[in-house]
Amino acid sequence: MRTVILATLGIVGLANTAQAAPASHPVAETQALELAKQAIALRSVRGPGNQAPQVAALYKAALVTGGFKDADVTITRVDDTAFIIARWPGSDPKLKPLVISGHLDVVEAKAADWKRDPFVPVVENGYLFGRGATDMKLDGTIAIASLIEMKRSGYKPRRDITIEFSGDEETVMKTSALIADKLSNADLVLNIDGGGGTLNEETGKPEYWTWQGAEKTYADFEATVTNPGGHSSAPRKDNAINQLSAALVRIGDYQFKPEVSELTRAYFLQAAKYEDAVTGAAMRAFAANPADPKAIKALTASPSTIGKIGTTCVVTMINGGHAINALPQRVSANINCRIFPGHKPDDIMAELQRVAADTAVTFRNVTEGSVPNDASPMRPDFIAGVEKAMNKVYPGVPVFPSQSSGASDSMWFRYHKVPSYGASPVFIKDSDEFSHGLNERTPIFNIAPAITYYLSLFTDLSK
Repeated sequence: MRTVILATLGIVGLANTAQAAPASHPVAETQALELAKQAIALRSVRGPGNQAPQVAALYKAALVTGGFKDADVTITRVDDTAFIIARWPGSDPKLKPLVISGHLDVVEAKAADWKRDPFVPVVENGYLFGRGATDMKLDGTIAIASLIEMKRSGYKPRRDITIEFSGDEETVMKTSALIADKLSNADLVLNIDGGGGTLNEETGKPEYWTWQGAEKTYADFEATVTNPGGHSSAPRKDNAINQLSAALVRIGDYQFKPEVSELTRAYFLQAAKYEDAVTGAAMRAFAANPADPKAIKALTASPSTIGKIGTTCVVTMINGGHAINALPQRVSANINCRIFPGHKPDDIMAELQRVAADTAVTFRNVTEGSVPNDASPMRPDFIAGVEKAMNKVYPGVPVFPSQSSGASDSMWFRYHKVPSYGASPVFIKDSDEFSHGLNERTPIFNIAPAITYYLSLFTDLSK
C-alpha cells in the first residue's frame, strides 16, 4: 500500500514541477500525508465541539511512537482548546533551543458552501483537499514526519529541538502568547506557518521562494465624538456624526510616511522581477529611494503593494446615534492599523489624532490579541540554512526575504526579542491559494521535497 501511495506522489510531483526531488524518505512521506488527512478530519475550530485537543493528541501519539519520550511531549488544555510542546533534548544543555512553531486550529468552514465536506480529506488530481490543507495541517505533519525521520536515522542534535503547536492562532492567540512565554529562552524560531514558494501559473514550476522575517503590528483604535445632543428640530453646528465623519475623511486621505527596511529592500529588488513592468520599475525605484513620488504613487495604487511600503490605517466599523429624531450624543469608529516594524502603536495613535485635527475627537487603543514586534535580524546562519536546504530540492530557485502584513505566532516570539522566521517549504500557485477560503487545497508533490528541506534545515540549525 505504501509503495503505491509513494509512487503516485512521485509521479504527480514530477508532472507538476519537473524539478521536485525524487521520493527518498518513503516512510516519512507516507506518514506526513496520512497524518495530515487524520488531522483535517478533526474539526479544530474555536467554539463548541472544538477538536484541537484531539489534533494535539494525534500529534503526540505520532511523536511518541516515533521516538520522543512520553514525558517530553506535553499537552496543555486552555479553555476549549489546547497546545502541545514536544522536546528533543540536545547533547549540550548550555545551548538555547531551536523551536519549530505551528498551530492546531483552523478557521470555520461550512460544508454547505464547499464542493465537498471541508472536514473529510480527499486526495484528488494531485491535491489534498480539506480545511487545513494549506493552513496549516499538512505543513505541521510534514515537520513532524521529518523529525521522526531524523530520529530514525540516528541523528543526535547538539541543541534541544522543540516543536510546538498553539491552539488558537486563528482567533485570540491566547495559547500563542503562553507558548512564547514558556519558550522565551529560544535561540531561534522556525515558524512553519509562514513564508513559502510560488509556482508559475502556466508551467507549474517553482518561480521563487520567500522566507518571512517580519510582520506588521496589528492595532485597533477607537475614535469617538460625544456631545449633549438634543432634538433634531433644533440642529447645532457641533453634530457628533458630522464631526467624526470629517475627521475620518481626513484620516482616509492621509498616507503615512513610506519607508523601507533592509528586509523589504531586499524583497523589492527580487520580487520586482516577477511583476508587470510598471510595478517592477516602481519597486526598484522605491528600494533605491523611498521618497520617490512616482514610485510611491504606483505602489499605493494597488492593494497588493500599498501595505508593503509603510503603515496603513483604515476605518472598519462605525457606530453612532441613539434615535432617528435626535441629535447624536455619541459616535465612534474603529480604525484598524497595520504598523510597519519599528513603530509603537501609541505613536501611530498620536499621529491619527493629529490628522483628525479636531480636539472633539478622542482616541483610545482597543487592540486585543496583539503586541508590538520589530523585524527579526537578517541572521547569517538562518539565511545560509534555508538557502542550502532549498537548493537541495529546487536548485537555482531564487530565495529572498519578505514581510507579512498579517499576524502570526512569530509576533509573540519577536515580542520577547526571539528571532522568528516564516520558513514553510510548500510551493503553490497564486490561483490555488484558498487558505481561509472555500475548497482549500495544496499540491501533494510538495511532501517529498519538503521533507528533504526540513532534514537539511533542522540539522544545520541544531548541530
